[in-house]
Amino acid sequence: MAVKLFVSDLDGTMLPDGNVVSAENIAAVRRATEAGVVVTIATGRMFEAALPVAQALGVDVPIISYNGGLIKSPSGRVYEEHTIDAALAHDIIAFCQERDWYIQTYSGGVLRYVEACDESRFYENSQKLTGEAVGWDGMFAHTAGNCKLLLVTEGRDVTLVRSEAVLAAFGDRVDVTRSADCLIEIVPKGISKASALRSLANKLGVAIEETMAIGDAYNDLPMLKAAGKSVAMGNAFPEVKAVTDYETLSCTENGLAAAIYHYVLGMGADAPVPMKG
Repeated sequence: MAVKLFVSDLDGTMLPDGNVVSAENIAAVRRATEAGVVVTIATGRMFEAALPVAQALGVDVPIISYNGGLIKSPSGRVYEEHTIDAALAHDIIAFCQERDWYIQTYSGGVLRYVEACDESRFYENSQKLTGEAVGWDGMFAHTAGNCKLLLVTEGRDVTLVRSEAVLAAFGDRVDVTRSADCLIEIVPKGISKASALRSLANKLGVAIEETMAIGDAYNDLPMLKAAGKSVAMGNAFPEVKAVTDYETLSCTENGLAAAIYHYVLGMGADAPVPMKG
């Protein structure tokens, strides 16, 4: 069955870092769009951080941001929005405050954290955006309107411990996932890239069997399992490669473009970005 909706993760899939999309990936996306395929983005990033990428691609289709918490077009149309209850967000922030854990919020499309530190600088550099240091009082003043909360840690071992702690305390009311070894994503219960993919496909009148998703990280797993067909990046975690239908080149090798040419457009040996082997 032909692919009508192609959904791509950003970091580690379309982007090796920052917001710079390669010419090869842009060309492949535009080739697919010309062929009638709807190409869009599904990311853990805030909408404001994903928008420059969509603009670089030249597409005005709904963007899935905040790991499924918000579906919004570059032109500003909101298709769907899910936020964490303000009282619950307050409790999670307090939970982190008691343990001296770094946490950041996103209400109103503004990145906020307690104070500038290694974790905040790492995140800002990776997303090419600037947040606001507001202190704990400022964090508690912006508990409403958060599509997600995010913890930045020193690495995988710490991430696993803190993820389990958050799940044990709040797992009946939120979902917790990892978008990288040092990032813990907290979203409303039942919300994921998969729920957003199904919702968007329905809104566009596309059968789930006519969708394809591509990604590399743990937070991509639900979406990859939900899509009609799925592709793992060459740099994807082993758990991602284990559940996908196909595997492409790495992010730095323009694996996204290769996947579009081979698995969406079926160009094979004629593809501008050939597969290895």
